[in-house]
Amino acid sequence: MKEEKNNRLIVIFEDHPVRRDWNKKEEKWYFSVVDIIVILTEQPDFQKARKYWNKLKERLRREGNQSVTNCHQLKLKAKDGKKYSTDVADVEGILRLVQSVPSPKAEPIKLWLAKVGYERMRETVDPELAVNRGRQNWQILGRSKKWIEQRMLGVETRNKLTDYWSDHGVEKPDEYAALTNIIHREWSGLSVGSHKRLKNLKQENLRDHMSEAELIFTALAEMSTRQIAETDKAVGYDPNEKAAHKGGRISGEARKQLEKQTGKRVVNRENYLEPGEKAKRLKKI
Repeated sequence: MKEEKNNRLIVIFEDHPVRRDWNKKEEKWYFSVVDIIVILTEQPDFQKARKYWNKLKERLRREGNQSVTNCHQLKLKAKDGKKYSTDVADVEGILRLVQSVPSPKAEPIKLWLAKVGYERMRETVDPELAVNRGRQNWQILGRSKKWIEQRMLGVETRNKLTDYWSDHGVEKPDEYAALTNIIHREWSGLSVGSHKRLKNLKQENLRDHMSEAELIFTALAEMSTRQIAETDKAVGYDPNEKAAHKGGRISGEARKQLEKQTGKRVVNRENYLEPGEKAKRLKKI
């Protein structure tokens, strides 16, 4: 879904300069709201576009629109070469903004959002539709049948683990992230962030760019963690953290044994980025 959103924004704004900033910690782009307004309203006068945004912002606040609340400011370079505090929003915020601006340029994305919303509503009634959508997307991207089956198995294994956490006292999103990172570091020798950097990824889902072996060892680590947590009757963060270390370590030892026998590293730089995007990012290294 995130990749779909980004692609839609690129189609609409590809011919126009939109200032943006990459947040490494959050792993997402923030875009200048006023630059988006300039494009949607087809208003070349920057000051008039800024006044339009200020009026729209007040109206959205009165309506209780969260997209305004979620806006914050970053120092972005203006035409005069100086940096000024500028309202910015992430992809989700920009998409909500697009829906609030009457503009022919916004209509294609509004239609697409309505279609996607309807599809997701159907998937809540029939979850198999979501599974089939994921499978079809991977097929379109050229993944092999074997890779897709392994990816689907990984999703199921992950869901069983997070269900256990949810039912046994792990509640905060940052706790899920911390436990996931522990498991990942134990099996791979790298944090999730370091693994993404190794593969030269940004906002992409790491698992969508793993090799078959990486997927298998990730699933083994998470399955082992869940079974150990169930055996130990782990409740709360600390007991589940211990299970995460143990489960990840089991997969880590298996990885080392395979690497010893084959002489090949399991964790690698390979990814499934498009050749053009891959080349672009390699130039920046």
